Amino acid sequence: MKFFDRGKSVLGIIPVVVFLLLWEIIARKNLFPGNFYFPSFSTVMTEFYYLTVNGVLGKNFISSLSRVLIGLSLGTIAGIVVGILLGWNHLFDKTLSPIISLFYPIPALGWLPLLMLWFGIGEILPITIIFICSFFPVLYNTSTGIKTVDKNYIRVAKTLGATDKEILFSVAIPLALPNIFTGLKLESGMAWRVIIAAEMVAIPTGIGALMMRAENLMRIDIIIICLIILAIMCFLFERLFLFLENICTGRWR
Repeated sequence: MKFFDRGKSVLGIIPVVVFLLLWEIIARKNLFPGNFYFPSFSTVMTEFYYLTVNGVLGKNFISSLSRVLIGLSLGTIAGIVVGILLGWNHLFDKTLSPIISLFYPIPALGWLPLLMLWFGIGEILPITIIFICSFFPVLYNTSTGIKTVDKNYIRVAKTLGATDKEILFSVAIPLALPNIFTGLKLESGMAWRVIIAAEMVAIPTGIGALMMRAENLMRIDIIIICLIILAIMCFLFERLFLFLENICTGRWR
């Protein structure tokens, strides 16, 4: 089995290598209108090295990463807590669901103009945007997971003398974990997309801001570097939550 797993990993790498080779060949053969508008992969990696060495890339990356981690953590905690209340308590569900249904369709970036007027240009602005982006998907999936737990399990637990609190934490929440992790995987990638967009519009630091400065200077290579970082971080965050899901639910799911 290990041999076949390694074979699958190699096969997964081959398309990436072929893509990078085609990219390099097309750029070097000047098949697009000028290398200036379509730099080769080697040119992009050379610029990546220079940006890393002089600290520009690291400084902006840390700014974006810290914002995502703070906003994601706060939004996840709030989303899980409120989602459990909505899924478990009928009164909370009836009271808060209409309000949540009203705000949920609004894109996170739709709040940006209003938040800029409320908080100004500062660290609280991107963190709040990430919080909003993270809160609603986790809330919705947590609430759905709690509501869709098989009632037979709850009846059995009550028959065995379990209290409502014990049923919630020992039956409902564990069985809702797959739904909760679905929300976490959705919002982890979305958080990076949102923070890049917010930094491009309103924040002077971060990967998005670096991308905008590169656009003004017509530095295509730096823009591509920023896009590669965005793709890698979305992939890594989603894989992280997939790994955590397998740890939490792999034995019984």
